[in-house]
Amino acid sequence: MRNKGRLTLMSLVTALVLVFSSFSVAYAATWSSSAQWASWTNGGYTIYNNIWGSGAGYQSIWANSFSNWGVWAQHPNSGGIKSYPNVTKTINKKISAISTLKSSFNVTVPSSGSYSSTYDVWAGTNNAYEIMIWMNKAGAVNPISYNWSSTGSPVPVFSNVSVGGHTWNVYQGSNGANAVYSFVRTSNTNSGTVDILAISNWIKSKGWFSDVVINSVQFGFEITSSAAGSDFIVNSYSVTNS
Repeated sequence: MRNKGRLTLMSLVTALVLVFSSFSVAYAATWSSSAQWASWTNGGYTIYNNIWGSGAGYQSIWANSFSNWGVWAQHPNSGGIKSYPNVTKTINKKISAISTLKSSFNVTVPSSGSYSSTYDVWAGTNNAYEIMIWMNKAGAVNPISYNWSSTGSPVPVFSNVSVGGHTWNVYQGSNGANAVYSFVRTSNTNSGTVDILAISNWIKSKGWFSDVVINSVQFGFEITSSAAGSDFIVNSYSVTNS
């Protein structure tokens, strides 16, 4: 009986070691960093930590691949965007030379804080044009806009526009260096596919730009605050371009 009890205890210890070892393997990322401008290239994409805003707190980034990565962020609620951790894909083609430009995503975001899950598409010479495509938003965040209501809300130039597979409110503005066109989804989603070429052609049809070069497609989390510390995770992601 004594030997049997000892063997049972040893078996339990061995099982626990195997369990905890499997946890460490499962949660050990291929790459991680807490450096402000940390970057990692994988599969033709580059992932950036990109902590750039005034008053930013702590943020660390990890990645298993370009399609599975995330950040843990603890930024104070002091106003202003603190960071835009993102995955970037270079395109470098004129709109007319593109036959397909779509992207699919699936994210997990916190239940509190101020942030958006957004695409940032750069176009034109010296990135003269910025197309922001907001898939979800929470807290005190707003798109850049020339027009504001008396209550301090941005006023869209077009409402309930169906293009690129979703319905948006569309805003125009400037960040001081670039013209900014923001497509804010009328309801939040944490997964889906966006036809970026269709959105680019829609902008072109309005005369807001010509047959410009789409320089790059970025996707990530524009974080204003996450004071308690929060996880922002990209579960899957891809860009299809031809």
